[in-house]
Amino acid sequence: MSMKGKRERYLPLFFVLPTVIIILIISIFPLIYSFWLSLCEWEIGIGADRVFVGLRNYARLLTDSRFLNSLMNTGRVLFFGVGAQFALGLGVALLLNRSFRGKNLVSTLFLLPMMVSPVVVGCIWRIIYHYRYGPLNYMLNMAGLSSVNWLGSTDMAIYSIILADIWEWTPFMMIVLLAGLQAIPDELYEAARVDGANRWQIFTYMLVPLLRPVMIIVILIRIMDTFKIFDLVFLITFGGPGQASETVSFYNYLTGFRHFSMGYASSMAYFQLAIIVIIANIFLRVWRRREEA
Repeated sequence: MSMKGKRERYLPLFFVLPTVIIILIISIFPLIYSFWLSLCEWEIGIGADRVFVGLRNYARLLTDSRFLNSLMNTGRVLFFGVGAQFALGLGVALLLNRSFRGKNLVSTLFLLPMMVSPVVVGCIWRIIYHYRYGPLNYMLNMAGLSSVNWLGSTDMAIYSIILADIWEWTPFMMIVLLAGLQAIPDELYEAARVDGANRWQIFTYMLVPLLRPVMIIVILIRIMDTFKIFDLVFLITFGGPGQASETVSFYNYLTGFRHFSMGYASSMAYFQLAIIVIIANIFLRVWRRREEA
C-alpha cells in the first residue's frame, strides 16, 4: 500500500482520536479510580491518607446491618414498585392500543407524571402525604377511615416512596410497551381471529411472545434506575423515620458525602454495580434461551 493510501486509511482515526481520549478520561478513568478507592480506607479530612485494605470494605458490607437494611428496602422497591409499574403500564398500553375518540389527549395526560421534574414529584408527594393537611388522609377521612402516618411510620415510609415511584414511572413502562404493541402488524391480529382465538389467547400466545424482548429491556432499565433511586427518598423521607426508608443509593450518599468515608462508599457503589450486572445477565440469558427455543 502506498503512503497516500495509508494516510487516507488512518486519517479518519486521527480525527476520532481526540473524542476517544476525552471519553476515556471522563468515563473510564473515574471507574478505575473509584475501584481503587473501594480497596482503600479513606476518611476525608485534614491530613487523611489512603490506606490500602484490599477487600476489607467489601467484607464489611456483608456485616453492615444498615447496608443490608438499605438493600432490603431497595428490593422492596424493585419487587412492589417495578412489578406494579409493569402491570399498570402494560394494562394502560393495551387500552391505548385501541382507536377511540380523545386518544391523543388521554395519552398525553398519562405521560405527564414522567415529564415532571423528580424534585417537583418529591415535593408534591410530601404534601400529599402530610398527616394533618394532606389530601390523601383527607380522602380517607371522608371515606370514614382514620388518617395514616405515611411518613412517620416505620412500616409505611418505604411504601410511600414506592407509591410515588409508581406514579412517576408507570408512564415510562406504558410508552415503551405501547410502542412495542404498535409495531405488531395488524395482519397477525386478523390471522389470530380467523383461527378462532379469543382475546386472552391472542394476548397469551401472540402478544406476550412478541413483546418479550421489549418487556425484558424495559424491566431491566427500570431495575437499573431503581438501584439509583435517590431523589424521592431525599425529598420525601430523607431515609426516615430512623433508617426505615433508606435505599442503597441514599445510604451510599450519606456514607460518602455526609460521613466522608469515600473508600467504603466506593465499595458500596461497586457492590451495587455487581448486583445490577448479575441481574442483567440473568435477564439476557433467559431472553436468549427463549429465543433459541
